Amino acid sequence: MIRIGIDLGGTKIEGIALDEDGNELVRDRVPTPQGDYKRTLDAIVELVGHLEQSCDDEGTIGICTPGAISPASGLLKNSNSVCMNGMPVNQDLIDLLGREIRMTNDANCFALSEATDGVAAGSDVVFGVIIGTGTGAGVVVNGHVLLGPNAIAGEWGHNPLPWPQELELPGPECYCGKQGCIETWLSGPGMVRDHELHANIIYDPETIVSKATFGDEDAEETLRRYEDRLARGLAHVINILDPDVIVLGGGMGNIRRLYSNVPKLWNQYVFSDRVDTRLMPPKYGDSSGVRGAAWLWNE
Repeated sequence: MIRIGIDLGGTKIEGIALDEDGNELVRDRVPTPQGDYKRTLDAIVELVGHLEQSCDDEGTIGICTPGAISPASGLLKNSNSVCMNGMPVNQDLIDLLGREIRMTNDANCFALSEATDGVAAGSDVVFGVIIGTGTGAGVVVNGHVLLGPNAIAGEWGHNPLPWPQELELPGPECYCGKQGCIETWLSGPGMVRDHELHANIIYDPETIVSKATFGDEDAEETLRRYEDRLARGLAHVINILDPDVIVLGGGMGNIRRLYSNVPKLWNQYVFSDRVDTRLMPPKYGDSSGVRGAAWLWNE
């Protein structure tokens, strides 16, 4: 039997079929119907049918969503595809497909993909971080996503930045209603805001990295502040979870110097005489969401 993964994004819905060994058999994508709940579900069902027809086989189905299913209500919450919020997405798809499915958010799928056959394959505990316009994470223990009774395991970005310096208090306002959340410091917009505050000019993260490479002192200082904040944030995770591997995805994960500089900094914050946790770039990158969805059926 094949494994089918569906990644529901704001602009596209991507599908993949894997064999039992994780080899890609077929991949396809369709546009996400904008603002139309029913058409979005229909597009997912049609994509599943296309993948199964292409493989001439029926598959298990995992869905990667931009939000999470509330254990209290069974409804989707925190989705950037707002027409999905407050809707029984999981149950409606079970009814339309006529079989059980498994569904979780994009950060969990990212972590599961990299823990199963990605850069962290074979590791017992994996913390997968996606840092882009927001900051999210997922936890995988012994090959399975850790959800928790509130379905918020890995919601690292909405904790306060650890060991804040005086100039970092009370911190920027976050859309969640609080101030100083990790996301406000470590997301792409967080780096842009910090650089503007200190250098009085707006650059995107790619430009900041490029300018630092060519000796711009303001850009270099922005990156150093960012690296120390990331080290503090991840040290908190290591102190609590003690993962074997932390995988850093999203647009900010493309900053190569983070993988050498941050582990040098986090030693001073971790409550241990040495730190063996590895900070790694993802193997599958943007494909980790759809592959992780397929691996939700991993027994």
